[in-house]
Amino acid sequence: MNPYILSTLLFRLGLGTTITFASSHWLLAWMGLEMNTLAIIPLMAQHHHPRAVEATTKYFLTQATAAAMLLFASTTNAWLTGQWDIQQMTHPLPSTILILALSLKIGLAPVHSWLPEVLQGFDLTTGLILSTWQKLAPFALLLQMQPAGATLLVILGLASTLIGGWGGLNQTQLRKILAYSSIAHLGWMILILQFSPTLALLALLTYIAMTSSTFLTFKLNNSTNINSLATSWAKSPALTCLTPLILLSLGGLPPLTGFMPKWLILQELTKQELPCTATLAALTALLSLYFYLRLSYAMTLTMAPNNLIGITPWRTHHSQLTLPLAFFTMLTLLLLPLTPSALALLSP
Repeated sequence: MNPYILSTLLFRLGLGTTITFASSHWLLAWMGLEMNTLAIIPLMAQHHHPRAVEATTKYFLTQATAAAMLLFASTTNAWLTGQWDIQQMTHPLPSTILILALSLKIGLAPVHSWLPEVLQGFDLTTGLILSTWQKLAPFALLLQMQPAGATLLVILGLASTLIGGWGGLNQTQLRKILAYSSIAHLGWMILILQFSPTLALLALLTYIAMTSSTFLTFKLNNSTNINSLATSWAKSPALTCLTPLILLSLGGLPPLTGFMPKWLILQELTKQELPCTATLAALTALLSLYFYLRLSYAMTLTMAPNNLIGITPWRTHHSQLTLPLAFFTMLTLLLLPLTPSALALLSP
C-alpha cells in the first residue's frame, strides 16, 4: 500500500477513536465509531485475497448493524428522556439495546460468532489492530455509560468467558485461538465493569499488552497454525523460550502480569458478595489455560520432522522491527510486582 494512503488511513483510525473518547453526545460518539470502521476497511482488504475480502465484508456488515442499533438506541433515549448525553442513559430499554450494540461491536458472547471467522481472514498485523485498537472506542463508551443493568452484564461476562474458553479448545488456527482468547478476556472486563470501572480499565490495558506480544511473536515466526509453531525453535531460540511465559501470562498464571487483573477481579467479585460468579469465572479460565498450554507444548516440546541439512537455512536474518515485541514482552512478564502502583495510578 502507498505510504501516504496508509498514513491517512492510520490517522483517520486514530482520529475516529479520539473523537469517541472525547465525545459526550451520542451522535458525535457514533460518528467517531463510523470513522474508525471506514478507516480500517481498506487496511483489511488491501491484499485482495478472496478470504480477506469475505472477512472484510462480514466485518463491515456486523459493524454497520451495531452502529444502526446504537443510533436507534440513542435516538430512543432522546425521545423518552430528552437527553443525548452519554452519561444520562437512565431508561432501561435504550440502555439494554446500547449494551448489546457495543457487545456486538467488540465481539462479546452471545454475539461473538463473527470475530473468529473475521480474524481468520486477515494477516497478523491487521488482526492485531482489530484485537486491540478497535476495542478501545466501544469500551470507552461502556465505561462512560456506567450501565446499571447488573444482571445483563454478568450474564454477558460469564457467557463470554465460557464460550471464549470452550471455543478455543478444538482450534488449530492461531488467529481463531486468539479470537476466542479475546472473547474470554473481554468477558472478564465486562464482568467487573459495573463494580469497579478502574479495574476493568486495568484489565483492558494488560490484555492489550499481552495480546500485542502474542501477535508480534507469531508474526516474527510467520506462524498461522499450531503445526508451524514446531519450527520456531530454529528461527529464534530465545523468543521460543519466552513465548510459553507470554502464553501462560495470557492464561493468568502467577508470577506473570496476566495474573494481576484476574486476581483483583476475583477479589472484587467476592467483596460484592458474588462468590458463585467468581467461582464460575475462575473455572472458565481453566478452559482457556488448556489451549495456552497446548500452544506452549507445540512450540517448545515438539520438533518438526527435518534433517540436519534443512536446519541451517532457517536461521535467516529477518527484517522485522523487534523493539515493539521486546517492549510488550517485558510488560507481559514483569508487571505483577507493580500491582499496588497500578492500582494507585488508576484509583480516582
